[in-house]
Amino acid sequence: MSTSERIAARQINHRATGSDDLALVASRFAVAITEPMQDLIDPADPNDPIAKQFEPDVRELADNPGELHDPIGDEAHSPVPGIVHRYPDRLLLTAIRVCPVYCRFCFRHETVGQQDNGLLSAAELETALDYIRKHKEAWEVILSGGDPLLLSLRRLQKIVAELNGIDHVKVIRIHTRIPVVDPERITDDLVSTLKQNKALFVVLHTNHPRELTDAARHACARLIDNGIPMLSQSVLLKGVNDDAAVLEELLRKLVENRIKPYYLHHADRARGTSHFRTSIKEGQALMRQLRGSISGLCQPEYVLDIPGGHGKVPVGPQWISKCNSAIYSINDYQGCPHDYSD
Repeated sequence: MSTSERIAARQINHRATGSDDLALVASRFAVAITEPMQDLIDPADPNDPIAKQFEPDVRELADNPGELHDPIGDEAHSPVPGIVHRYPDRLLLTAIRVCPVYCRFCFRHETVGQQDNGLLSAAELETALDYIRKHKEAWEVILSGGDPLLLSLRRLQKIVAELNGIDHVKVIRIHTRIPVVDPERITDDLVSTLKQNKALFVVLHTNHPRELTDAARHACARLIDNGIPMLSQSVLLKGVNDDAAVLEELLRKLVENRIKPYYLHHADRARGTSHFRTSIKEGQALMRQLRGSISGLCQPEYVLDIPGGHGKVPVGPQWISKCNSAIYSINDYQGCPHDYSD
Protein backbone atom coordinates (compact mmCIF):
# COMPACT_ATOMS: atom_id res chain seq x y z
CA MET A 1 0.00 0.00 0.00
CA SER A 2 1.40 3.42 -0.96
CA THR A 3 1.77 6.33 1.45
CA SER A 4 -1.22 8.07 -0.14
CA GLU A 5 -3.35 4.93 0.15
CA ARG A 6 -2.41 4.49 3.83
CA ILE A 7 -3.27 8.12 4.52
CA ALA A 8 -6.59 7.81 2.69
CA ALA A 9 -7.47 4.64 4.61
CA ARG A 10 -6.74 6.33 7.94
CA GLN A 11 -8.82 9.34 7.01
CA ILE A 12 -11.75 7.23 5.84
CA ASN A 13 -11.65 5.41 9.18
CA HIS A 14 -11.31 8.47 11.40
CA ARG A 15 -12.57 11.54 9.58
CA ALA A 16 -14.91 10.23 6.89
CA THR A 17 -12.64 11.95 4.37
CA GLY A 18 -12.62 9.93 1.14
CA SER A 19 -9.94 9.38 -1.47
CA ASP A 20 -11.58 11.95 -3.81
CA ASP A 21 -11.05 14.65 -1.19
CA LEU A 22 -7.48 13.46 -0.66
CA ALA A 23 -6.80 13.62 -4.39
CA LEU A 24 -8.17 17.15 -4.55
CA VAL A 25 -5.87 18.30 -1.73
CA ALA A 26 -2.90 16.49 -3.30
CA SER A 27 -3.57 18.20 -6.63
CA ARG A 28 -3.16 21.58 -4.96
CA PHE A 29 -0.48 20.90 -2.34
CA ALA A 30 2.38 18.40 -2.27
CA VAL A 31 1.97 15.32 -0.05
CA ALA A 32 4.79 13.14 1.32
CA ILE A 33 5.74 11.44 4.56
CA THR A 34 8.83 9.42 5.44
CA GLU A 35 8.76 5.97 6.95
CA PRO A 36 10.15 7.12 10.33
CA MET A 37 7.29 9.63 10.65
CA GLN A 38 4.70 7.15 9.38
CA ASP A 39 5.87 4.68 12.01
CA LEU A 40 5.27 7.24 14.78
CA ILE A 41 1.59 7.68 13.92
CA ASP A 42 -0.88 5.94 16.21
CA PRO A 43 -3.52 4.52 13.83
CA ALA A 44 -6.02 4.30 16.69
CA ASP A 45 -5.79 8.02 17.47
CA PRO A 46 -7.84 10.29 15.18
CA ASN A 47 -6.05 13.29 16.73
CA ASP A 48 -2.51 11.97 16.49
CA PRO A 49 -0.18 15.03 16.53
CA ILE A 50 2.26 13.49 14.06
CA ALA A 51 -0.50 12.62 11.60
CA LYS A 52 -1.92 16.13 11.85
CA GLN A 53 1.36 17.60 10.66
CA PHE A 54 1.73 15.47 7.53
CA GLU A 55 -1.61 13.95 6.50
CA PRO A 56 -3.66 16.09 4.10
CA ASP A 57 -6.96 17.43 5.35
CA VAL A 58 -9.94 18.61 3.33
CA ARG A 59 -9.85 21.85 5.36
CA GLU A 60 -6.78 22.80 3.33
CA LEU A 61 -9.17 23.54 0.45
CA ALA A 62 -11.03 26.23 2.41
CA ASP A 63 -10.80 29.79 1.12
CA ASN A 64 -10.25 31.72 4.33
CA PRO A 65 -10.12 35.54 4.55
CA GLY A 66 -6.66 36.93 5.16
CA GLU A 67 -4.77 33.84 3.98
CA LEU A 68 -2.14 34.41 1.32
CA HIS A 69 -0.24 32.58 -1.40
CA ASP A 70 3.00 34.13 -0.08
CA PRO A 71 2.20 35.00 3.55
CA ILE A 72 5.63 36.31 4.54
CA GLY A 73 6.31 38.19 1.30
CA ASP A 74 9.28 36.20 0.00
CA GLU A 75 8.56 37.05 -3.63
CA ALA A 76 8.78 40.81 -3.08
CA HIS A 77 12.28 40.37 -1.66
CA SER A 78 13.62 37.95 -4.30
CA PRO A 79 15.94 39.89 -6.64
CA VAL A 80 17.07 36.74 -8.49
CA PRO A 81 15.82 33.12 -8.42
CA GLY A 82 16.87 31.35 -5.23
CA ILE A 83 17.60 34.49 -3.19
CA VAL A 84 15.38 36.17 -0.58
CA HIS A 85 17.05 39.33 0.73
CA ARG A 86 14.76 40.88 3.33
CA TYR A 87 17.23 42.09 5.98
CA PRO A 88 20.43 44.00 5.16
CA ASP A 89 22.97 41.65 6.77
CA ARG A 90 21.48 38.25 5.93
CA LEU A 91 19.74 36.48 3.10
CA LEU A 92 18.19 33.15 2.17
CA LEU A 93 19.54 30.84 -0.50
CA THR A 94 16.81 28.40 -1.56
CA ALA A 95 18.67 25.95 -3.79
CA ILE A 96 15.94 23.29 -3.60
CA ARG A 97 12.15 23.39 -3.40
CA VAL A 98 11.37 19.82 -2.37
CA CYS A 99 11.16 18.22 1.07
CA PRO A 100 11.20 14.67 2.45
CA VAL A 101 7.87 15.45 4.14
CA TYR A 102 5.34 18.17 3.44
CA CYS A 103 4.07 19.91 6.54
CA ARG A 104 0.43 20.82 6.09
CA PHE A 105 0.93 24.19 7.81
CA CYS A 106 3.99 25.31 5.81
CA PHE A 107 4.17 28.99 4.82
CA ARG A 108 5.52 27.80 1.45
CA HIS A 109 2.58 25.38 1.20
CA GLU A 110 1.84 26.31 -2.42
CA THR A 111 5.37 26.54 -3.80
CA VAL A 112 7.29 23.52 -2.48
CA GLY A 113 7.09 20.14 -4.17
CA GLN A 114 5.45 21.48 -7.32
CA GLN A 115 8.50 21.34 -9.63
CA ASP A 116 10.00 18.30 -11.36
CA ASN A 117 13.08 18.19 -9.14
CA GLY A 118 12.78 21.49 -7.31
CA LEU A 119 16.39 22.46 -8.04
CA LEU A 120 17.83 25.71 -9.23
CA SER A 121 19.48 25.20 -12.59
CA ALA A 122 23.27 25.45 -12.71
CA ALA A 123 22.93 28.92 -14.25
CA GLU A 124 20.41 30.04 -11.61
CA LEU A 125 22.63 28.78 -8.80
CA GLU A 126 25.62 30.66 -10.22
CA THR A 127 23.51 33.83 -10.50
CA ALA A 128 22.41 33.44 -6.87
CA LEU A 129 25.99 32.90 -5.69
CA ASP A 130 27.13 35.89 -7.73
CA TYR A 131 24.46 38.01 -6.02
CA ILE A 132 25.90 36.97 -2.65
CA ARG A 133 29.44 37.77 -3.81
CA LYS A 134 28.41 41.27 -4.89
CA HIS A 135 26.42 42.09 -1.74
CA LYS A 136 29.15 42.60 0.79
CA GLU A 137 26.64 43.45 3.54
CA ALA A 138 25.56 39.78 3.54
CA TRP A 139 27.18 38.62 6.79
CA GLU A 140 25.01 35.49 7.07
CA VAL A 141 23.59 33.11 4.45
CA ILE A 142 20.68 30.86 5.40
CA LEU A 143 20.16 27.71 3.34
CA SER A 144 16.44 27.09 3.20
CA GLY A 145 14.03 25.50 0.80
CA GLY A 146 12.59 22.95 0.55
CA ASP A 147 15.08 21.09 2.68
CA PRO A 148 18.73 21.86 1.82
CA LEU A 149 19.92 18.55 3.27
CA LEU A 150 18.03 16.80 0.45
CA LEU A 151 20.54 18.24 -2.00
CA SER A 152 22.98 15.76 -3.48
CA LEU A 153 26.25 15.63 -1.58
CA ARG A 154 28.05 16.99 -4.63
CA ARG A 155 25.78 20.03 -4.95
CA LEU A 156 25.77 20.70 -1.21
CA GLN A 157 29.57 20.51 -1.19
CA LYS A 158 29.71 23.03 -4.04
CA ILE A 159 27.41 25.48 -2.28
CA VAL A 160 29.19 25.24 1.07
CA ALA A 161 32.60 25.56 -0.61
CA GLU A 162 31.48 28.61 -2.60
CA LEU A 163 30.10 30.30 0.52
CA ASN A 164 33.24 29.40 2.42
CA GLY A 165 35.21 31.26 -0.24
CA ILE A 166 33.24 34.52 0.09
CA ASP A 167 35.14 36.59 2.62
CA HIS A 168 32.27 38.79 3.82
CA VAL A 169 30.02 35.79 4.53
CA LYS A 170 30.93 34.90 8.10
CA VAL A 171 28.02 32.64 9.12
CA ILE A 172 26.13 29.86 7.34
CA ARG A 173 22.84 28.60 8.72
CA ILE A 174 21.02 25.49 7.47
CA HIS A 175 17.32 25.00 8.22
CA THR A 176 16.23 21.37 8.03
CA ARG A 177 13.85 18.68 9.19
CA ILE A 178 16.10 15.83 8.00
CA PRO A 179 17.59 14.73 11.37
CA VAL A 180 14.04 14.09 12.62
CA VAL A 181 12.17 12.85 9.56
CA ASP A 182 14.97 10.93 7.81
CA PRO A 183 17.83 10.54 10.31
CA GLU A 184 19.74 7.99 8.20
CA ARG A 185 20.65 10.80 5.79
CA ILE A 186 22.96 12.30 8.45
CA THR A 187 25.97 10.31 7.28
CA ASP A 188 29.67 10.76 7.93
CA ASP A 189 30.06 12.17 4.41
CA LEU A 190 27.33 14.73 5.03
CA VAL A 191 28.87 15.76 8.34
CA SER A 192 32.28 16.13 6.67
CA THR A 193 30.70 18.41 4.06
CA LEU A 194 29.33 20.68 6.78
CA LYS A 195 32.56 20.83 8.80
CA GLN A 196 34.50 23.85 7.60
CA ASN A 197 36.14 27.06 8.73
CA LYS A 198 33.16 29.38 8.82
CA ALA A 199 30.66 29.32 11.66
CA LEU A 200 27.93 26.92 10.53
CA PHE A 201 24.73 26.29 12.47
CA VAL A 202 22.05 23.68 11.80
CA VAL A 203 18.53 24.74 12.80
CA LEU A 204 16.25 21.76 13.37
CA HIS A 205 12.54 22.12 12.67
CA THR A 206 10.61 19.99 15.15
CA ASN A 207 7.19 20.47 16.71
CA HIS A 208 6.39 17.56 19.02
CA PRO A 209 8.47 15.59 21.56
CA ARG A 210 7.59 12.28 19.90
CA GLU A 211 9.60 13.37 16.87
CA LEU A 212 12.81 13.16 18.93
CA THR A 213 13.24 9.41 18.54
CA ASP A 214 16.45 7.56 19.39
CA ALA A 215 17.44 7.71 15.72
CA ALA A 216 16.75 11.46 15.55
CA ARG A 217 18.76 12.13 18.70
CA HIS A 218 21.68 10.06 17.38
CA ALA A 219 21.60 12.00 14.09
CA CYS A 220 21.71 15.29 15.97
CA ALA A 221 24.52 14.02 18.21
CA ARG A 222 26.55 13.10 15.13
CA LEU A 223 26.39 16.72 13.99
CA ILE A 224 27.02 18.23 17.41
CA ASP A 225 29.87 15.85 18.27
CA ASN A 226 31.59 17.04 15.11
CA GLY A 227 31.50 20.67 16.16
CA ILE A 228 28.29 21.71 14.38
CA PRO A 229 26.06 23.58 16.86
CA MET A 230 22.31 23.10 16.63
CA LEU A 231 19.34 25.33 17.33
CA SER A 232 15.66 24.52 16.93
CA GLN A 233 12.59 26.22 15.61
CA SER A 234 9.00 25.12 16.10
CA VAL A 235 5.59 26.32 14.97
CA LEU A 236 2.78 26.74 17.47
CA LEU A 237 0.08 24.43 16.08
CA LYS A 238 -3.46 23.90 17.31
CA GLY A 239 -3.99 20.26 18.22
CA VAL A 240 -0.28 19.45 17.96
CA ASN A 241 1.65 21.43 20.56
CA ASP A 242 -0.65 24.18 21.86
CA ASP A 243 -0.32 22.77 25.36
CA ALA A 244 2.19 23.89 27.99
CA ALA A 245 3.04 20.32 29.03
CA VAL A 246 3.75 19.26 25.43
CA LEU A 247 5.92 22.32 24.76
CA GLU A 248 7.72 21.84 28.07
CA GLU A 249 8.58 18.24 27.17
CA LEU A 250 9.73 19.21 23.67
CA LEU A 251 11.90 22.12 24.80
CA ARG A 252 13.50 20.19 27.64
CA LYS A 253 14.28 17.24 25.36
CA LEU A 254 15.93 19.58 22.90
CA VAL A 255 18.20 21.11 25.54
CA GLU A 256 18.98 17.67 27.01
CA ASN A 257 20.23 16.77 23.53
CA ARG A 258 22.36 19.94 23.26
CA ILE A 259 19.96 21.76 20.93
CA LYS A 260 19.09 25.34 21.91
CA PRO A 261 15.45 26.32 21.30
CA TYR A 262 15.54 29.39 19.06
CA TYR A 263 12.10 30.33 17.73
CA LEU A 264 8.50 29.37 18.41
CA HIS A 265 6.68 30.69 15.35
CA HIS A 266 3.11 31.87 15.36
CA ALA A 267 1.58 29.96 12.44
CA ASP A 268 1.65 31.97 9.22
CA ARG A 269 -1.43 32.86 7.19
CA ALA A 270 -0.74 30.42 4.36
CA ARG A 271 -3.80 29.33 2.40
CA GLY A 272 -5.70 26.40 3.85
CA THR A 273 -4.00 26.48 7.27
CA SER A 274 -6.54 28.22 9.52
CA HIS A 275 -7.27 24.99 11.41
CA PHE A 276 -3.68 25.07 12.71
CA ARG A 277 -3.59 28.65 13.98
CA THR A 278 -4.02 29.65 17.59
CA SER A 279 -4.62 33.25 18.59
CA ILE A 280 -1.65 35.39 19.60
CA LYS A 281 -3.30 35.72 23.01
CA GLU A 282 -3.25 31.92 23.41
CA GLY A 283 0.41 31.83 22.39
CA GLN A 284 1.30 34.53 24.89
CA ALA A 285 -0.50 32.65 27.66
CA LEU A 286 1.53 29.53 26.86
CA MET A 287 4.77 31.52 26.95
CA ARG A 288 3.81 32.91 30.37
CA GLN A 289 3.30 29.37 31.64
CA LEU A 290 6.66 28.26 30.25
CA ARG A 291 8.50 31.20 31.83
CA GLY A 292 7.74 29.86 35.29
CA SER A 293 8.11 26.15 34.59
CA ILE A 294 11.28 25.64 32.53
CA SER A 295 14.86 26.89 32.54
CA GLY A 296 15.85 29.95 30.55
CA LEU A 297 17.97 27.63 28.41
CA CYS A 298 14.74 26.05 27.18
CA GLN A 299 12.95 29.29 26.30
CA PRO A 300 12.41 30.04 22.60
CA GLU A 301 11.39 33.47 21.36
CA TYR A 302 7.75 33.60 20.30
CA VAL A 303 7.70 35.40 16.95
CA LEU A 304 5.39 36.32 14.10
CA ASP A 305 6.22 37.11 10.48
CA ILE A 306 4.27 40.23 9.59
CA PRO A 307 2.17 39.42 6.48
CA GLY A 308 3.36 41.15 3.34
CA GLY A 309 7.08 40.71 3.87
CA HIS A 310 7.70 43.18 6.69
CA GLY A 311 9.84 40.83 8.74
CA LYS A 312 9.81 38.83 11.94
CA VAL A 313 8.96 40.41 15.31
CA PRO A 314 8.68 39.10 18.90
CA VAL A 315 5.06 38.78 20.05
CA GLY A 316 5.63 37.26 23.48
CA PRO A 317 3.81 38.40 26.61
CA GLN A 318 4.57 41.82 28.07
CA TRP A 319 6.01 41.83 31.57
CA ILE A 320 6.45 45.54 32.14
CA SER A 321 4.31 48.69 31.99
CA LYS A 322 5.07 52.29 32.90
CA CYS A 323 3.20 53.78 35.86
CA ASN A 324 4.74 57.28 35.74
CA SER A 325 7.97 58.97 34.71
CA ALA A 326 10.06 57.02 37.23
CA ILE A 327 8.09 53.91 38.17
CA TYR A 328 7.46 50.73 36.21
CA SER A 329 5.15 47.88 37.16
CA ILE A 330 6.79 44.52 36.44
CA ASN A 331 4.96 41.20 36.62
CA ASP A 332 6.81 38.12 37.86
CA TYR A 333 6.29 34.67 36.33
CA GLN A 334 3.31 34.08 38.64
CA GLY A 335 1.62 37.25 37.41
CA CYS A 336 2.23 39.25 40.58
CA PRO A 337 3.03 42.96 39.96
CA HIS A 338 6.06 44.68 41.50
CA ASP A 339 7.02 48.34 41.34
CA TYR A 340 10.45 49.17 39.98
CA SER A 341 12.02 52.62 40.31
CA ASP A 342 14.17 53.60 37.35
